[in-house]
Amino acid sequence: MNLTNQSKSLYKGAFILTIAAILTKILSAFYRIPFQNIVGDIGFYIYQQVYPFYGIAIVLSTTGFPVVISKLYAEQKAKGDDGKSRLLLLVSFIFLQVFGIICFSILYVGAEGIANWMNDPHLAILLRVVSIVFLTFPLVSVLRGYYQGIGDMVPTALSQVGEQTIRVLTILFLSYLFMQKGYSLYLVGGGAMFGSITGSIVAGVILFMFLSIRKEWKGIKPKQGMFQHYRAEAKGIVKALIFQGLMICLSGMLMIFIQLADSLTLYSLLVANGMEEDIAKSVKGIFDRGQPLIQLGTVAATSMALTLVPLISRARLAEKSDELHEKIQLALKVSLVIGLGASAGLWAIIEQTNTMLFENELGSSVLGVLGFVILFTSIISTVIAIMQGLGSLLFPAFAVVVCFPVKYSLNVVFIPWYGTMGAAISSLLSLGLVCGLLFLKFRKMTARPLFTWRFIGIILLAAVLLVLFLKGYLYVTDHVMDLIGLERLGAAMQSLSAVALGGLLFILVIIRGKVFREEELVLFPLGSKLRHILARKDRR
Repeated sequence: MNLTNQSKSLYKGAFILTIAAILTKILSAFYRIPFQNIVGDIGFYIYQQVYPFYGIAIVLSTTGFPVVISKLYAEQKAKGDDGKSRLLLLVSFIFLQVFGIICFSILYVGAEGIANWMNDPHLAILLRVVSIVFLTFPLVSVLRGYYQGIGDMVPTALSQVGEQTIRVLTILFLSYLFMQKGYSLYLVGGGAMFGSITGSIVAGVILFMFLSIRKEWKGIKPKQGMFQHYRAEAKGIVKALIFQGLMICLSGMLMIFIQLADSLTLYSLLVANGMEEDIAKSVKGIFDRGQPLIQLGTVAATSMALTLVPLISRARLAEKSDELHEKIQLALKVSLVIGLGASAGLWAIIEQTNTMLFENELGSSVLGVLGFVILFTSIISTVIAIMQGLGSLLFPAFAVVVCFPVKYSLNVVFIPWYGTMGAAISSLLSLGLVCGLLFLKFRKMTARPLFTWRFIGIILLAAVLLVLFLKGYLYVTDHVMDLIGLERLGAAMQSLSAVALGGLLFILVIIRGKVFREEELVLFPLGSKLRHILARKDRR
């Protein structure tokens, strides 16, 4: 009975955090579209150059450290040791605050050096604004860890959604205001980066409100002489935060490392190879249009797959090996199917999508190739989540960290030859390497086959049919749109209708191809409707 209650609680909590993560990712992807429309390609370049440093702070405050703190806190509370649970929160806060001050100092003092590395000294002011977030994340991390440790995921979820909402509103409001006043694009970028500070403050306020309303402060505040009684335990807490916390954090920085490598190399290499500075900034900004497209596609591909991770944890807790393997296989199948469909579909309609979202079709060929990042990140994110659920922390972190030097080196090789297309190709090659490393390790952990050749054949057939249908549909409707004469509205009509029709075709081929069994389909949203697409003989 205890095991059943534990698994139900785990599933419910993980589900709440998954929904919050999906909402924040959608917000994070969508705001970039109006922001780019407000500030243009050069303004977008300025913002995206500095964004990876903010992304690092977000990962530190939402994934690794809160997870480890919650795990350790739950263990101490289960033992009934009030003193050690209070010590955990105090030591965690002190450690993270010291870590945050170090990160702040490095980024603030080294802002000019990093900006010069990027070959754009004007970015220093934005880096200094972002550095302030490293002073606020420790408190947010500890409070999120505390609430997750007592099994209450609502404060964490609300703080994440609130943080992202206020950040997005700040970015859009200040960027619009500053553009109206005619300020420098770098000042506009600094105003947009200020949203990272307001969002972090709001997250802390929301968490403190829960503490105040529920009068929980007395139960967690530190007591005098704690370090003298628990000196050895304090060292153990620090070790856990360093090894476990940092490993989980690093595993969550895959796309941040990809973007960071592009920030450090792409613009500077374009200029070094003879491109004018303003043109190079605009070209990098056009390349950065791919980020919201990748995020939206990845959210679509991973949201359903990651909601299955709690079911995997439940099967592992119950020690049901067959059920565990089935759920792992299902999560991977979902990420691969939707990731491939999203990547192939985006490639087919990239010109119309680019025009709809960003006013013109500049850079569409590069963005189409970059769209296949969705496939790799969907698979990698799902595999990492499953491996962490199975207790493997070090190898996923290693695989993700390897991505940065590989991506950086490939950029240096390909960008001088192929420009932004070289950067897109290097992203795919780097992610392909990470994917290969993870699957080699993952197969040893599961010791069972993950996919059949029939499954691979069906999803490839579905992708090919999807692309052929979309290209034919766009060829036919192009003539109609030329008569209408509304370029952006016409592109929007084509894109949205193509997504709807192409998506239906892709789903039909996948389901009639029996990629998913009936009992698997019912786990999905609208699964009871989808099962009717199955051939009558395959229904129960």
